[in-house]
Amino acid sequence: MSRKKTLVHHRRSPVGAPPGLLVPDEHASPTSMRMTIIEDDAITEKADVGIGDVRAAHKSGKRLWVDVIGLADLELIAAIGELFNMDPLAIEDVANTDQRPKVDVYDGHPLIIVHMFDGKSVSSKEQFAIAFDKTHVVTFQERPGDCLDPVRKRLNAPTGRIRKRGAPYLVYAILDTVLDAYFPLLEAIGEELEELEDRITFDPRPRDINELHAIKRQLLTVKRALWPSREMLSALTREELGLIPRDIQQYMRDTYDHAIQLIDVTETYRELATGLLDLYMSSVSTKMNEVMKVLTIISTIFIPLGFLAGIWGMNFDPNSAWNMPELELPYGYPLALGVMASIAIALLLLFRWKKWL
Repeated sequence: MSRKKTLVHHRRSPVGAPPGLLVPDEHASPTSMRMTIIEDDAITEKADVGIGDVRAAHKSGKRLWVDVIGLADLELIAAIGELFNMDPLAIEDVANTDQRPKVDVYDGHPLIIVHMFDGKSVSSKEQFAIAFDKTHVVTFQERPGDCLDPVRKRLNAPTGRIRKRGAPYLVYAILDTVLDAYFPLLEAIGEELEELEDRITFDPRPRDINELHAIKRQLLTVKRALWPSREMLSALTREELGLIPRDIQQYMRDTYDHAIQLIDVTETYRELATGLLDLYMSSVSTKMNEVMKVLTIISTIFIPLGFLAGIWGMNFDPNSAWNMPELELPYGYPLALGVMASIAIALLLLFRWKKWL
């Protein structure tokens, strides 16, 4: 029997470990890097680049988006952090993928942690980290495959504003795309709930309970990702923190509204799933009551028939003056069956007249 996937991640730093310690994860995906050099009139994308390529591009002063994929190579991740002046605590949060969505402000750069889905399955959840300054954006994801192709497509569009608005606007576009990927995920869950509702209403089966519990666990995972994300997006829109320029904050507030909408949808679906559990129990109870009613009616019909059969089945002495006279009738057997059938039909008509059937 296979165990269910746990909702709690148990990997953590050793007790008493110094701050900034990078803990290796034996299950981490191999590390690779993709670099995008952003200019107003051109975009240069390079896959599988090394730290030397990133250093050279960084010295050129051009805007960069460095996407680190896989967290197995902690030395490379530390080198990237050193190149972009990332705080050791920020690097620790990147490498230890049990962080809740948040935004931390360090000298020279903020660090954003968010949970990312591919838009198809809740099991695709991964930690996604973004560090940025006024010029550069560095992202870290746990494994290959993401939902950021729309951002890359916008970067390749010659007339797109994303090329000219700087690193904070690129961060907004990335966060907005990550949040938008929740919508098709929740839509698929909503369709599953509608199908389950129809099935439970007309023909509840035990497997429906297992599906409902699986959906509730998925919704709980999404909720755990969304609620802290709302706080993180709210912090990014505060002018006193100065993390996002004022002209981009209006776009970030729109992303914040998307997070609120997603939370509302998630809570609605959780309530619906709970209601479907109650509906299942009610439907099963109603179905059981119908079965018990039919069995009770059948038992009620056979009670007088069994009584008559018991009386006629007693073998008394036929020569006794107290013997039942019908035992000597030549057609006594069919006559007894006819009486029993008449009683059964009469009871059925009575039950139907009482609307018990």
